[in-house]
Amino acid sequence: MARATIFIDGEAGTTGLQIRSRLEDRPDLELLSIDPAKRKDLTERRRLLNAADLVVLCLPDEAARESVSLIERAEVKVLDASSAHRVAKGWAYGFPEINREQEKAIATAKRVSNPGCYPTGAIALLRPLVEAEVLPRDFPTVIHGISGYSGGGRQLIEAFEGQGDAPTSDNYRLYGLGLSHKHLPEMQHYSGLSHAPLFFPAVGRFRQGMLVQVPLNLGALQKRPGSADIHGLLSEAYAGQRHVQVQPLAEQPPARLEPEALNGTNDLEIFVFGNDALGQVLLVARLDNLGKGASGAAVQNLELMLGL
Repeated sequence: MARATIFIDGEAGTTGLQIRSRLEDRPDLELLSIDPAKRKDLTERRRLLNAADLVVLCLPDEAARESVSLIERAEVKVLDASSAHRVAKGWAYGFPEINREQEKAIATAKRVSNPGCYPTGAIALLRPLVEAEVLPRDFPTVIHGISGYSGGGRQLIEAFEGQGDAPTSDNYRLYGLGLSHKHLPEMQHYSGLSHAPLFFPAVGRFRQGMLVQVPLNLGALQKRPGSADIHGLLSEAYAGQRHVQVQPLAEQPPARLEPEALNGTNDLEIFVFGNDALGQVLLVARLDNLGKGASGAAVQNLELMLGL
């Protein structure tokens, strides 16, 4: 059987390098590469984009849109790791566990948009509760997340590792303070919320790993669920899933929850921490921002799209 050919447009970036490292030793795939001297050569990029069975775009949004416009051969499948097409019509959303039909939708799609890292955690926590009508669609939802600095790309990596023109001594940095992060449309759309959540991310002095947190005051919910009800809904939603696991509802919470435990995997863990006496629940998703939050999810989607 002929090997499927893959071209990673933007393979020199953080996500592109991670995807390539996960694919390069596979006997069922052939990777096409562009001469580094021709990365900005439109003719060469067009040739490779149309030569592959599947193209992975690891580019800024505008460059990703340009690459799609250069594809002329209808058979070429596209997996876009940018945020350019995440809520675009005609593109399947690359979160296979989002519902029972999504894996098939990805497998049959010609165009798939890989989810963002923060939205992956937030949507995993929120969507089952919204669909069960436990969380109203118009609920004033708050999302906080902290990621390793690798999620910020080359310049942020260099800054935290003491390289480049602007090294930093920051251990923790809150950002997105304009409250208009580019992940908001994706979070709202696939969570099922009627308006954008309040989202404020942060970056810490660790290379990769992520925690996404959603606090809930249960007294503000019409159905007045308890923490066990919330946990039961999430457990049912992800029952049997390989890469998304809901952790047991512990009588005693752990002393701490660190973000790096799933590094190097394509897994996502969901935690429910509750204080029913106070009517409060904290939902937490833990994942590798370069795994299930980027390159790991991309490989999972690529396998579905190629029937591997």
